[in-house]
Amino acid sequence: MTSRRLLLVEDEPSLARTLGDRLAAEGYEVEVAGDGPSGQQLAADGGFDLVLLDVNLPGKNGFDVCRDLRQGGTSTPILMLTARNELVDRVLGLKLGADDYLAKPFETLELLARIEALLRRSQVGTPAPDTVAGAARSYCFGDIRVDFDSARVWRKGDGGAESEVACSALEYRLLRFLIEHRGQVHDRDRLLDEVWGYDATPTTRTVDVHVSSLRQKVEPNPGRPEFIVTVHGLGYRFDG
Repeated sequence: MTSRRLLLVEDEPSLARTLGDRLAAEGYEVEVAGDGPSGQQLAADGGFDLVLLDVNLPGKNGFDVCRDLRQGGTSTPILMLTARNELVDRVLGLKLGADDYLAKPFETLELLARIEALLRRSQVGTPAPDTVAGAARSYCFGDIRVDFDSARVWRKGDGGAESEVACSALEYRLLRFLIEHRGQVHDRDRLLDEVWGYDATPTTRTVDVHVSSLRQKVEPNPGRPEFIVTVHGLGYRFDG
C-alpha cells in the first residue's frame, strides 16, 4: 500500500522535527513547511492526503491559509494545530473550512487518532451506495446537484448553467451522509461518530458550525432552511 502523504505546516523547528519523525515512524510520508505562504502553496499544488496546519505562522497565519485554500477549491482535509484553546478560535477555524482542531499541548496518540479518523473519512471518491436512490451517481435537490463520483457539489443558475459550490471534504461528507439517510433524525453524537469518526466532548459546537456553513452553501434561504432542518431537542434531518 502506498504511504499516505502529510503536509506539516509548523514554524517551530523542534516540534516540526519531533512530529515529523513520529509520523514517519508510523508509516506516513511527511513534508514540512515552516511558514504560511509556502505551506499554502504546497497544499494548493496538491498531492497530499492531509494537512496539519499550525495557526501561529510567519508570513500568513493558519486561519488565513485555511480560508484561502478552501476558497481556491482545495478540499484536502485540514487538521489545525494551535496553542489557542478558546472556543471562539475553534469555531473560527471550523467556519473557515478546517476539518478538525487540536489544541497544544496534545498527546501524540490523540493526534494519530485524529489523523487516522480524517484519512478514513476522506475516502469519498467511490460511488454512492444503494441507499442513495438505488445506485444513483448523483442526487439533486432544489438547485443543487451532488456528484458522488467526483465528490463535487454544483448549483444551477438562472440560465441553466452549473457552477461549482466550494465545499470542504468534511462538508461534502456531512452532506452525503445526510442525503444517504434522508428523512432520518441524527443527533450530534451520531454525526460525530459517522462523519468525523471519533467522539467529541458534549460541549463541542463542531456539528452545529459545519451544518451552519453547509446551509450557507446549499440552502436557498440559510436563515430558514428547507433541506437541512433542525429537529429541536433531537438533532438534524435532511428533507430533500
